[in-house]
Amino acid sequence: MTAIKTVNGLVDAGLSDGMGLDAVAAKYAIAITPDVAALIDPSDLDDPMAKQFVPTLAELVTTPEERADPIGDLTHSPVEGIVHRYPDRVLLKAVHVCPVYCRFCFRREMVGPAGLGTLTGPELDAAVGYIADHPEIWEVILTGGDPLVLSPRRLAEIMARLAGIEHVKIVRFHTRVPVVEPERVDDGMVAALRSSGKTTYLAVHANHPREFTEAARGALARLADGGVVLVSQSVLLKGVNDDIETLAGLMKAFVENRVKPYYLHHPDLAPGTSHFRVSIEDGQALVTALRGRISGLARPTYVLDIPGGYGKADIGAASISGGDGCFTVRDWQGGAHRYPPE
Repeated sequence: MTAIKTVNGLVDAGLSDGMGLDAVAAKYAIAITPDVAALIDPSDLDDPMAKQFVPTLAELVTTPEERADPIGDLTHSPVEGIVHRYPDRVLLKAVHVCPVYCRFCFRREMVGPAGLGTLTGPELDAAVGYIADHPEIWEVILTGGDPLVLSPRRLAEIMARLAGIEHVKIVRFHTRVPVVEPERVDDGMVAALRSSGKTTYLAVHANHPREFTEAARGALARLADGGVVLVSQSVLLKGVNDDIETLAGLMKAFVENRVKPYYLHHPDLAPGTSHFRVSIEDGQALVTALRGRISGLARPTYVLDIPGGYGKADIGAASISGGDGCFTVRDWQGGAHRYPPE
């Protein structure tokens, strides 16, 4: 089976009736790998895997607050392929295609076959030159698109160029590949990720415990055994993981596979994604409930990317209030306690 990339492909696979979806496909890219397709239950109208990857007519509904560049990438892009929002780190967007296209993607206006494309040779030269010319850059984050769609040879070439920049100490990758196309994570891929000699981190994007198939667990083991430090990123999505059992199961699955939970993202204001958004209050309640149900090893930071390019804010439910040496602290069950105690 090959990847599904058209409305007709969705219909042939029994994942959709295709009604009206040509209009969606004209705006937003479609791709579902065989590994993901095998996880979708077409008989379940509320299937969390289908919600993430199968397009629907709800994507044609754009609300007033939504925007094409919801987190302000373009506001902080001094050269093509670079986003420099924080002083000590930059995004390097070498490629703008993905093995799958999430229906809630915050870069959905930029990625896909009709998106911004892969950096040309001169564009990559300029991007690496920018990194080299800014000694405050300590970390380079390869994202896109999904950088692991590049071949090990191409990845090794990029890592070799970063290896020559002394002030860059950390290289981080943001990817879906280990869970949606795990066979790509072979020994050659792991070697390429480590080839710069820098400390390599890889942020694995998964949103539901079912994504941790046997093949995905094997890919994560190859990465961890190969010396790649693994952290997680997930998006809090209505109908996918916005209940305590699913969210706790997801975070435990990360930890069981040597992936440290890192970020739980509040959904961004991308066009056509309002049906995925939960309220901040509901998100805070879920994060609070996690505290009493799972180990501290398994708890992520709940963050909002402030629209307009102002960066991330920790919006987890506040558990302490007060001042002048007198505070009220709330436990995970909602109980209020004076601190210091009387």
